[in-house]
Amino acid sequence: MSGIFNEQLTFKQENGPDVRLVVIGDEHYAQYETIDGFTVVYDVGKGLYCYAQTVNGRFVSTGIPMSVPPPPELRRHITESEEVRQQKFTLRHATRQPPPAIFTAADTFETLGPNNGLLNGRRVSTGTVLGLTVLVEFQDVTTTITKQDAEEMLNGQNYTRNGNFCSARDYFLLVSGGKLDYTNVVVGPVKLSRNQQFYVTNSLVHEAMALAVATGIDLKQFDSRNDGVIDAVNFLYAGQSRYEEELWPHNAFLEMRFGNMRTNFYLLTGLGSSSSDLTIGTFCHENGHLLCRFPDMYDYGNRDGDGVKSAGIGSYCLMGSGNHLNNGRTPAPVCAYLRELAGWCDIRIDLSQPGMKEARHADYRTVMKYPTDKFNEYFIVENRTKMGLDQHLPSSGLAVYHCDTDGSNELQEGSSTRHYQCALLQADGRMDLERNGNRGDGGDLFAAIGGTALSHATTPSSRQWDNVDSRLVLSQITAPGQMINFRIGPEVVGQVVTLEVTPGLAIPDNNPAGISSQLALNQAGLARRIRTGVGITHTFIGDLQVELVSPSGDRALIHDRKGGDQDNLQQTFDSSANAALAALIGKPAAGNWELRVRDIVGQDTGRLDAWKLEIELDGLASQVERHELEPNLTIPDNDPTGVSSSLAFANQGTTRQVRFALQIEHTFIGDLRVEVFAPNGRRAIVHAQSGDGADNLTLDLDSNSPSSALLPLVGQPVQGNWVLRVTDLVGQDVGKLKKWSLELTPQL
Repeated sequence: MSGIFNEQLTFKQENGPDVRLVVIGDEHYAQYETIDGFTVVYDVGKGLYCYAQTVNGRFVSTGIPMSVPPPPELRRHITESEEVRQQKFTLRHATRQPPPAIFTAADTFETLGPNNGLLNGRRVSTGTVLGLTVLVEFQDVTTTITKQDAEEMLNGQNYTRNGNFCSARDYFLLVSGGKLDYTNVVVGPVKLSRNQQFYVTNSLVHEAMALAVATGIDLKQFDSRNDGVIDAVNFLYAGQSRYEEELWPHNAFLEMRFGNMRTNFYLLTGLGSSSSDLTIGTFCHENGHLLCRFPDMYDYGNRDGDGVKSAGIGSYCLMGSGNHLNNGRTPAPVCAYLRELAGWCDIRIDLSQPGMKEARHADYRTVMKYPTDKFNEYFIVENRTKMGLDQHLPSSGLAVYHCDTDGSNELQEGSSTRHYQCALLQADGRMDLERNGNRGDGGDLFAAIGGTALSHATTPSSRQWDNVDSRLVLSQITAPGQMINFRIGPEVVGQVVTLEVTPGLAIPDNNPAGISSQLALNQAGLARRIRTGVGITHTFIGDLQVELVSPSGDRALIHDRKGGDQDNLQQTFDSSANAALAALIGKPAAGNWELRVRDIVGQDTGRLDAWKLEIELDGLASQVERHELEPNLTIPDNDPTGVSSSLAFANQGTTRQVRFALQIEHTFIGDLRVEVFAPNGRRAIVHAQSGDGADNLTLDLDSNSPSSALLPLVGQPVQGNWVLRVTDLVGQDVGKLKKWSLELTPQL
């Protein structure tokens, strides 16, 4: 299945010019809008896209072409009813699935993997597999792409044409660790009997397959199991992919018999108009379904009893939206969760054993897995540094997936019964993927973190879906790279060691050798955070380079000729904000630390007066601070001033997670507004005159929940007075603020 998420695409009209539309959906159900947000449908009678209206919850054409201004009464972003959407999906979905004898989960769809996490159906995910690819042309749409062009894209070695990372064959060889060698025999192009528009509503598959068989191709060569079933059939039609009905790129089940052979699953997608259009992304995604029976790792928004859209795993997997990276030329790899299910991982590293671990990039034969007390629920850790197939990811670093083979990628709630099959724990705690905010951003993966990155008390947390502590603690993560080191095990209270020296050394002018000064650190342990302060007198700091060298010889260039003609360099560099220092995190700290200063331009001079080194060793436990108060304050009736209560917090830093609980006695809670203020004045409205005439208000909120009202308070200063304000904005009913509590988890 190939999902499109708010992309602008070009569509043909029989009686008008091509138009640009915004598309949301997949081959089973999709919605089309103009660039400025008005919903349209294709009016077959007019041969044009026309503005849509709803009748009994269903789209119908207004008969007004989108080429003219919309009528004033028309509203943007109208949708069909959930019932109609489900009916349309079910009808189209049912025509593309195996019969019940093969496919038994009739009430679920591709987001749920009923076969131990995978889709049901015949699977050929290992060994040597030969597929049949049929190039298809229409009476009115042809292509200059040759059979040889297609063969190179599918089977070529060292294929990089048009900016593709590799061929489809090399992609599957790479991500399967050599377990799947998938090549294709290319036939055609065959020419269909009608114009392309006819096949928007009429499947081309039967006609194209009959034409391919008529060429005399031996179908037995495509049966790797010798059971009379063709392993894979791919139909690539002339022109760009059309995201409409039968031409929408998809894979489906269709049994067609030719002698003793029969088809099983097939793929259909656009080929392009010229060889410059050839990309591997969609082909690999759809063959992930076809060959491996991978489920889609994104949320359709109307399946498995869920009507809310979310992004699933986003761009971080081929089976999410990662097939679109680099315009389909560098698709994301199959994530470690699916690779293990496919049988591609020979090496399994048990993360339940504490200690320092190494995650190597593109080690696709390895899975790093942390089990829980539930057989089907576990965590996986994977290095997703921006290199290789990951080079176009929105983030770089260590990925942590929360997995449940019985879950559904449709269910973004994160509760014990409704949760993803594979959820990416986004390091920034914003849950943008669950909230459908994006397909990924720079804060999703864990970069260099000296302290605890993940535990039961962090946001995101390593709690199980039922909110029980899994006891997974991940800390001391080194910077993204070919190898990322990290610690698994109990949180450790860190030790901070401070060293300082005043060498008073003159810095030789225009001399690349420069000067150096050392500090000896005797305490054993790994560096989890490094702060380096320098005091340099100089008349032109843009001449200077300042470098810190660790006991192991690793170098961090912390100042590189910045500041121009400014005098004197008095600055503290912190590994939490300095990428060069962050690269030293996780390295042994004991030994001689050396500061080197060079003046590499003539004329101005200076000296190294002093420098300071502060290193945090081993770890710093997350300090959760919680306070509770029972003020029992009367809430003044119909008074916008309301009543306030405050709690004082002592911890330093900013909030990573906020939990809030409240009890109010009141005879009409629809009168009430409840606000929480951080020490800097940032406000979150947690109750806004909802509930009508219900009695009493009880709240128990967590910023870690999707769309939480507490999200504005994440990232705010912890230390200071946190204020609760309750106002009764309507006369007559009265009540009391009985009790409230606040729990703040700081950033590490």
